[in-house]
Amino acid sequence: MERLRSHREFVAVLKCRRRVSDSDIVAHYLVRGDVSEAATPADVHRRLGLAVSKAVGNAVTRNTVKRRFRVSAARYQDALPPNCDVVLRAKPSASSASFASLDSQIHSLFEAIARKSGQR
Repeated sequence: MERLRSHREFVAVLKCRRRVSDSDIVAHYLVRGDVSEAATPADVHRRLGLAVSKAVGNAVTRNTVKRRFRVSAARYQDALPPNCDVVLRAKPSASSASFASLDSQIHSLFEAIARKSGQR
């Protein structure tokens, strides 16, 4: 997945106010523009941003949570609709959650985003 890089891109996703949540993760999302059904995989750009605050833990803990989020998001990115921007925000409980738990939560969140956006 590509990354959301600028503050402006993060704010655009967060201002949209579309979100789904689970016990340890909140996913804010924005589906950008219309995408034709004939779009090739090279034309599809799903972007990911991570928000892991100091409430989650120290720097080592936050980086561990971010690495886990990146791995799981890359694994399940095909579940997202095309041209979708997602910001994954970790709740403080994410620091003590197992990788398997976070992985399954991200999978279910991405499927919920696809269901709510009506695109797949």
